[in-house]
Amino acid sequence: MSENIELPEHESHDKHPLTIPVSVTMAILAVLGALVTLLGHRASTEELLLQAQATDQWAYYQAKNIRLHEMEAVADMLGTLAPQDKEKAEKVHEKYVKEVERYTEDKDSISEKAKELEAERDVVSRRGDRFEGGEALLEVGLVICSVTLLTKRRYFWFTGMLFGAAGVILAITGFLVH
Repeated sequence: MSENIELPEHESHDKHPLTIPVSVTMAILAVLGALVTLLGHRASTEELLLQAQATDQWAYYQAKNIRLHEMEAVADMLGTLAPQDKEKAEKVHEKYVKEVERYTEDKDSISEKAKELEAERDVVSRRGDRFEGGEALLEVGLVICSVTLLTKRRYFWFTGMLFGAAGVILAITGFLVH
């Protein structure tokens, strides 16, 4: 029954002059897309690690801040109460005042470190955005190039290459973000 159905003859894909150059272009775009994807994933991972480190620093800052307020409260109480041994109370008061100063200095340096980590995270995030944009453009270029194999129209190939080139350029700008 279906033995008599004949399929139309199509031009062989290997005989068309665009098949090999378009296929090579697609392979190159696929490799570049994989590399840029890897860079984007690495940037995302680094961003998450920096965020975790910054969060840890802020938690450490908060712990120091709580301890600072405890020291201030003890120092205030020692300064206002009338102790039996004034000399001993004065030494203890001085000790707590020095601790307050130390915690204040520690707190400031911890805050600066947390802010540095957040700034570095923001740079890595912007870098990752560039890599992800480059990845998307490379994928679009790859798809457009593949349309060339179906339509045999050269302008799809050139358009795909333009998208691919734009993707590579955008990805390269990711290395320039500081």
